[in-house]
Amino acid sequence: MTRNLLEPASIDALRAGFGGRVVTTSDADYEDVRAVFNSMITARPQVIAQVETAADIPIALDFARMNRLDVAIRSGGHSVAGASLADGGLVIDLRRLDDVRVDPDQRTVRVGGGAVWADVDRATQHHGLATTGGRVSTTGVAGLTLGGGSGWIERKFGLACDNLLSVDLVTADGRRLTANEQENQELFWALHGGGGNFGIATAFTLRLHELPDFSMALLVWPADQSRAVATAYRSLLADAPDEAGGGLIYLTGPAEEFVPAHLHGTLCAVVLVTYCGPEAELRELIAPLLAMAPEGRLITDIPYVEFQSMLDDPPGYRNYWSAEHLKDLPDEALDRFCERAYDMIVPSPSQHLLLPLGGAVARGAAWPGFSRNDSWMVHPLGLWSDPADDDRARAWARNLQADVRPWSTGDVYLNFIGDEGEERVVAGYGLDNYRRLAKLKAELDPDNVFNRWHNVRPARAGTGV
Repeated sequence: MTRNLLEPASIDALRAGFGGRVVTTSDADYEDVRAVFNSMITARPQVIAQVETAADIPIALDFARMNRLDVAIRSGGHSVAGASLADGGLVIDLRRLDDVRVDPDQRTVRVGGGAVWADVDRATQHHGLATTGGRVSTTGVAGLTLGGGSGWIERKFGLACDNLLSVDLVTADGRRLTANEQENQELFWALHGGGGNFGIATAFTLRLHELPDFSMALLVWPADQSRAVATAYRSLLADAPDEAGGGLIYLTGPAEEFVPAHLHGTLCAVVLVTYCGPEAELRELIAPLLAMAPEGRLITDIPYVEFQSMLDDPPGYRNYWSAEHLKDLPDEALDRFCERAYDMIVPSPSQHLLLPLGGAVARGAAWPGFSRNDSWMVHPLGLWSDPADDDRARAWARNLQADVRPWSTGDVYLNFIGDEGEERVVAGYGLDNYRRLAKLKAELDPDNVFNRWHNVRPARAGTGV
């Protein structure tokens, strides 16, 4: 669509028929409403339509169509690529649709399309239940789940999309559909990793699991000791039970009581081990790491809901992320991973992560958007404040990708990357899945209205792509 400058009368007409709030650049709080997690995203929509109920969404879509405006969908606003904003266009802001209702008897939770994972975790933990959510509690449930949904407890309970039971959705032409195992089954398949390409999700029903005990360990070493630690961590995870998760993380030593003062503000190697069980069992599991005398340690039982917000990345920073999936992690790959950490911006909130897959992730269904055959994920997560560091931060991330590419499977978790081109999008889905998604896209959104999240283009008539 083209970008047309809207007349005040047109916006007044939208306000008159809209149940929620309509925000424009003339409103005093426009910048606060527009702000997203990645401060590098400077797109300025003309209109932000904060929907009050799902009935507002067709009205907003009609307005965009009549005024030839690009459309973006806003939930948590964590898309590193800026999918939550459309420059000069219309944002359909779902954040008021944040209701969370738990059914403890059925072990399910119904979640509004604008809720974030903190909303879900608080509500479910009250009943001793949980489901896999984002590693940052302010992440939107919608974007994470529709994109596959990787999280700390995925090895035990699967991806967020593995726990998806039903989705209510508004299509590009304003129809309201429900997709589950009985209704709109092809769409339901597509929503397990296909992102926001097929409509606007207004509510989700997710499966819950009992989680009476949860514990965690943060073990900290100076970076110059990291290679031996990395080897021990790789060995630990090779035989770890599904209850264990976490990651090997290079980061700036935080000014926390459990971290020695001489490590504050320096490059550190941190092993995070999450455990769906009590501290005593966790300590037994991590005994080989404790024998390596970490200089900082925090090992404790902790309510899952508290842990989920404990490691939240701060908002307002410039962001660049990427990822590579590995089938194996030989010594040379581990060498390159560890060596490249020294290029990371320190001090900053950036993280240089190696995340274990496997467990319930490996046993999940063959949805689009997340390979079940990979064992590790390398994830450069760049956050910094000075625009002068933009090139350096991007180079660090891209060089890390290049370092481990000889062992990469070519798969990629699309929620962890920005705009890296159409080939990476196809790789994220797999070519056969992409073609299948493109056919469905042609049925539900032939004009490609929903094109902001790693876009699946509608299949052309008579072709597979």
